[in-house]
Amino acid sequence: MAVSSEYREYIVEQLVPLGPVRIRNMFGGAGVYLDDLMFALIVAETLFFKVDDRNRADFEAEECSPFVYAPPSGRPVAMSYYELPERLYDEPDELIVWARKSLDAALAAKSTGPKAKAARKKAARPKK
Repeated sequence: MAVSSEYREYIVEQLVPLGPVRIRNMFGGAGVYLDDLMFALIVAETLFFKVDDRNRADFEAEECSPFVYAPPSGRPVAMSYYELPERLYDEPDELIVWARKSLDAALAAKSTGPKAKAARKKAARPKK
C-alpha cells in the first residue's frame, strides 16, 4: 500500500527540527531519511522508528510492536523498527527526542553492519 502525500507531508513537518528529512518509496512503503541515513519506516500510514538495545525499552514500555513482514518464504520476520506510540503525535518535543534516539540506533547499525565490516576488513588487508 502506497503512502499518501498528505501523510508524508505531515511526517516531514513533525520532523523538521531534525533537519532536511526526506521520504523515499520502498517496497510498498517508504523510508524516512536524514541525509543518507534511514531511521524510520512508513507502512500503511504508520510510522515505525529504528530501535536497538538503547531505545527498545522505551517502545516496549509503551507496548509498541515491531514491524513484521512475511517474505515469499512465508515465515514472518520482525524488523528492528517499532511502531511509534500514538501519543507522540500530540507531543512534538518528545517525538523529536524519540526520533534522535532512532537516528542514533540507525547510525550505530550502519557503523557495525555488514557493509561497514566489509570495508574495515578490506582496509585492513595488506597492500600487494
